[in-house]
Amino acid sequence: MSPLNRRRLLAGSALAAFAATAPRNAGASAYPTPYQHPSALAVADGFASVNALGLNGTTGGAGGQAVTVTTADALADYVGRKEPYVITVSGRIQVGDDMLTVVANKTILGVGSSSEITGGGLQLGSTTRPGNNVIIRNLRFTDASDDSISVTNKAHHVWIDHCDLSRGYDGLLDVKRESDYVTISWNHFHDHSKAALLGHSDTYTADRGKLRVTYHHNFFDRTDQRHPRVRFGEPVHVYNNYYRGNALYGVASTEDAGVVVEGNYFENVAKPILSGYDKSGPGRVVERNNAYVNSGAPQTLGTVVEPRTYYAYSSDLASSVPSLVTAGAGVGRV
Repeated sequence: MSPLNRRRLLAGSALAAFAATAPRNAGASAYPTPYQHPSALAVADGFASVNALGLNGTTGGAGGQAVTVTTADALADYVGRKEPYVITVSGRIQVGDDMLTVVANKTILGVGSSSEITGGGLQLGSTTRPGNNVIIRNLRFTDASDDSISVTNKAHHVWIDHCDLSRGYDGLLDVKRESDYVTISWNHFHDHSKAALLGHSDTYTADRGKLRVTYHHNFFDRTDQRHPRVRFGEPVHVYNNYYRGNALYGVASTEDAGVVVEGNYFENVAKPILSGYDKSGPGRVVERNNAYVNSGAPQTLGTVVEPRTYYAYSSDLASSVPSLVTAGAGVGRV
């Protein structure tokens, strides 16, 4: 057994031991404050790692109390508290036809591959309670009555990683209304049409100069559109994602957005990259080092601010993306 796997095994055993002995009350259990779920120790990359707007990266609920929730009431309670929390979701939680408002300084984690939020979703921030500095990892989202996850109302420094999102009503993972410094990584999107909107509408010009988002190593698995569909934001960095069988298009840059699309693998995608879409005006696109397999030609336009002016990163070869992403994206892999 490798040292890394041994550390993971020991960490998982420690988590199980705490879970077996911790007291439970009203769908939640509290661990001693120093304890952290192993996934809570990971570090955000991309735009979520940038020192800006008073935050040096995205730390979520680090330093706060760690709790485990098993009911919708307990989840709603802890995500809405003003204090920082590391919240572990255990099992399947039926939220109902609603979106739970997540406020600042929260980490929300699933255990293994069985933690699920169904029927509703998570909204990061309200008009009066910001959803800044939030981490969501290793959770399955199904059958949401609206968006599965909505990053909105000026939320900034958000990291959404290793989730599985499917069968929502509207968008699976939308970022809008002046939100900023977001990373969306290693997620599996499937069994849905509208995957990832970025930008509220053609008339919401307040998004201009914001919406800096990194999308990397996501699996857009036969979803139809919005991978992402971008308005106004710049730079938006889309790299090392696997696009397979997307019926309408892969990436769309509109309304003078600036999008860098690099090192992705497009398979059976007739319109992999668009500048402009539907009634939205054209956006700027720089594409490089992508693979187009049984796919159409990309549309490009103009120049875009380089993501490297904000953060360092290393891009994998496009040819390696399908194997890397199918092996690593989704739940149960952190």
